[in-house]
This record gives sequence, C-alpha cells and structure tokens, in this order.
Amino acid sequence: MTVADLLKHLSLADPSARVRLAINPFFPMAHKMGAVIVGMGHDGRPVVYLAEDAKAVQYGNLPRPVAEALTWMPPVEPPARGRRLRAVSDGDTTRVDTP
Repeated sequence: MTVADLLKHLSLADPSARVRLAINPFFPMAHKMGAVIVGMGHDGRPVVYLAEDAKAVQYGNLPRPVAEALTWMPPVEPPARGRRLRAVSDGDTTRVDTP
C-alpha cells in the first residue's frame, strides 16, 4: 500500500472517526494509533510508519465484523437449533424424553 492508497481509503471515512490499529490476526485486538513517522525502508525507499500509542493502550478485541472483513476470522453462522430435550421425573428417577 502506498500513501496515495491510504489517503484514498481514508478519504471515504468520516473525518471525525477515531483511528485504531488492528493488530495480530491470531489474537485480533484494537490499539490506539500513535506517531506517524516517515523513514527509509531496508531498500532505501521512503516508508511511512504508523506506530502504536506509546502508552500501549489496548481497546479490547477487534469487533468480529472487522476481523471477518480482514479475513482474520471466518464468518460465523448461527448454530442450528436442534430438538430440545426435557427432563421427566416419575418420583425417584429422572429420564430425558424428546418432545
């Protein structure tokens, strides 16, 4: 991604929206954005580095829809509802019957 690509994505967002870093696909968390630094990459080309906040503020789990959009988690279908069992007591014993 280039700065132009980032600006294009950001231009679609609400300017008053907060910025969070989505980190670690295996344990997706949201972090507060810190410094933006322009430096040189290992290949000598300029790179913009987006840093986590120096206080390392973590805002908890990344919302599931965001993790799914990043393909860090598969979409989840609600579990199918099976037949419910009910306990039936006849005094001294209890058995489980299907309705």
